[in-house]
Amino acid sequence: MTIEQAACALRARQVSAVELTREALARIERLNDRLHAFITVTGEQALVAAARADQELARGVDRGPLHGIPVALKDVFATRGVRTTCGSKIFADYVPDFDAAVTERLHAAGAVLLGKTNMHELAYGITSANPHYGAVRNPYDPDRVPGGSSGGSAVAVAAGMVFIAMGSDTGGSIRIPAAWCGVVGLKPTFGRVSRFGVLPLDFTLDHMGPLARSVRDAALALEALAGHDPRDETSSRQPVERYLPPEEPSLAGMRLGLPENFYFERIAPAAAEAVRKAARLAGEAGAAIVPVRVPDVAAMNQISRIILLAEAAAVMQPYFERREDFGEDVRLLLEQGMLLSATDYIQAQRLRRVMRDQYRRVWCDVDCLLTPTTPFPAPRLGQVDVVWNDGIEDLRLAATRLVRHLNLFGWPAISIPCGLDPAGLPLGLQIAGPPFSEARLLRVAAALEARLPKAGPPAL
Repeated sequence: MTIEQAACALRARQVSAVELTREALARIERLNDRLHAFITVTGEQALVAAARADQELARGVDRGPLHGIPVALKDVFATRGVRTTCGSKIFADYVPDFDAAVTERLHAAGAVLLGKTNMHELAYGITSANPHYGAVRNPYDPDRVPGGSSGGSAVAVAAGMVFIAMGSDTGGSIRIPAAWCGVVGLKPTFGRVSRFGVLPLDFTLDHMGPLARSVRDAALALEALAGHDPRDETSSRQPVERYLPPEEPSLAGMRLGLPENFYFERIAPAAAEAVRKAARLAGEAGAAIVPVRVPDVAAMNQISRIILLAEAAAVMQPYFERREDFGEDVRLLLEQGMLLSATDYIQAQRLRRVMRDQYRRVWCDVDCLLTPTTPFPAPRLGQVDVVWNDGIEDLRLAATRLVRHLNLFGWPAISIPCGLDPAGLPLGLQIAGPPFSEARLLRVAAALEARLPKAGPPAL
C-alpha cells in the first residue's frame, strides 16, 4: 500500500490511523529482533498521535496526504523527549528538549512517528553494522548489509514497518541503502530540506531526505519537508515546487544522459545491464538518450573524502576524550581526519569549486543523468573488500564511488529499484540532475518506475 492508497482509505473510513499504526507496530515487534531496524520505538506516543489524527479527520481537519501515516526518523533527528543517539554510545542518553525542523514538519503534516531507526554509528559508514545497537540486516538476505548510514530507515520501509523513513546523506547514505534494500531514496539539493536539529557528520556535505516505497511517496514527503528555515544558515530560499509527478508522466522530449566513462567501470554485469535496460526503456518512451563524458569523478571523490575527513573530525573533536567509546571503524576515520593539514583542506575546497564548474557543463547537454547507484548489490556482513578482475577495492570506497561526488556539489539525486541480480538481490538506478531539479528527477523516476521490473517485497 502506498501513501496515496492509505490516505484514500483513511478518508473513506475503510481503515483508521490507529489500525495502520497498530499493524505497523506489530510488524516492528515481529521483525526488529532479527533486522535491528529501530533503536527506539515510541509505540504509546504513536497510538496517541494516531488517535488524534483519526479525530481530526473525522472533524474535517485534513493536514494533507501524510495525515495519519506511520513514519520513522533516522536517529540523527532531534525529537523532543525522545532520545537521539546518532547510533553512538557518546549520545546514548541524549534526550533533546526540542524537535528538529524535519520532525516539526512531519508533525505538522499529521504523520505518526513510530520511532528512531538504527544506523551506522555517527552516520559515518556504509554498512550500518552498529557495534552499540546491533548490526542492521538486509531484509532480502539477513546475512547481508542493508547499506548505510541510513540502513535502519531503508529496512523499515522495505520490511513494511513504515511508509516513509527519513535519512541523511553525506556521501551516499540515503541512496546506497535504498539501492541495496529495493526502495526509493531521495537526496534533495543541499539546503532544500532544513538541517536544523540534526546531529551533523559534516558541515557542507550533509543532506536530508526520505526513503519510501514509491517515487510518488517520496515526492509527497518532499512536499511536506521542503522550504526555507531561518534557523539553518544553509537553508535555501529557492521557491518550493509541486513535486508530485503526474499519474502517467511522459518522457517525451527529455534528454537523459548515459555516461560513457567512469560509471560503468569496475561494476557487476547485472548492475550495468539493469541501468542500460532502463535507458532503453526510456528511449522507447520518447526520451533522447544522450551519450556524455563526465569530468574526473575519481578526483571529485578524493576531494570529497578529504573534506569529510576534516569536517567530521572537527564536529567530533569535543568528544575525543571519550575515544574508547567510538566503534573502531569510526574512531580510525576520525583520527585520520585529525591528521589532515589545513593546506589539504583549503586545497580541497578550492578544487571543489573548480570541478563543480567543470561538471555542471554536463547540464547544458542533458536534463539528467542515468547511472548505477552502486557498482554491486548488497555485500555480506563483515565483508571489507570487493574483488575485481584487475584487483581489490575497499568496500566503503567502492560502494560510494558512484554517489559521493554529488554531495560535493550539493546536487539532487534519487535512487529507484531497477530489478534484481541473479541471486535475487535488489539493484539501484540513480537519476541525478542540476540544483533544484527535484521535480524533474521525480517525474523521470516515476516514468521509469512504471516500466522497470519491481524488486518485490522481501520474504519475511
